[in-house]
Amino acid sequence: NGARIRLAPQKDWAGNEPERLARVLGVLEPIAAESGASIADVIVLAGNMGVEQAAKAAGFAVEVPFAPGRGDATDEMTDAESFAPLEPLADGYRNWLKKEYVVKPEELMLDRTQLMGLTAPEMTVLVGGMRALGANYGGTKHGVLTDREGQLTNDFFVNLTDMAYTWTPADDNLYEIRDRKSGELKWTATRIDLVFGSNSILRAYAEVYAQDDNQEKFVKDFVAAWTKVMNADRFDLA
Repeated sequence: NGARIRLAPQKDWAGNEPERLARVLGVLEPIAAESGASIADVIVLAGNMGVEQAAKAAGFAVEVPFAPGRGDATDEMTDAESFAPLEPLADGYRNWLKKEYVVKPEELMLDRTQLMGLTAPEMTVLVGGMRALGANYGGTKHGVLTDREGQLTNDFFVNLTDMAYTWTPADDNLYEIRDRKSGELKWTATRIDLVFGSNSILRAYAEVYAQDDNQEKFVKDFVAAWTKVMNADRFDLA
């Protein structure tokens, strides 16, 4: 709400991928101007449509709830200097870490999760879905454990929990996922990805979503968690 991501300083933050952001806003802002909708609403609606298309590609017809009514902030409403402490250091949902910190990447993800008011199951399904969509920072392939990138599948959890693969440390925060028998490199992943297989609580959620008969549940739960985030600051809807 406010679409401040298009204003300084947020539009220039490294975590928001300024060049990519400018290209996307270049498409969405004219749509907002032509339709009379706020840019904030158009941003959310575009994301919703992307989720619906990805779910359809995976074989599931879903409608992502959309509640219009967001407004757009202006530069005059924004004290740019006061926003500096809000600049993100990491975004586990997009597999991004600004630099190495004393705090572990998965712990930074937990901090962001609690700030957004999400539960452990919601965090789990969102990360799995974002990896399936290929929504990583900079288009990296770490954690994209699927051959069907762009489709809202549960492949992340299926392959994460598959005992046919072994995880081997490759670099700081990076792992190689290899075929246990042949040694063939299949994917790469980060600590953030693999915590869903190594932490006992998150592993339990991952195994639920990995089940063959829970693909539809995965899609529905992802849509619900996605919508919760999109409406997180919509106090008028409470």
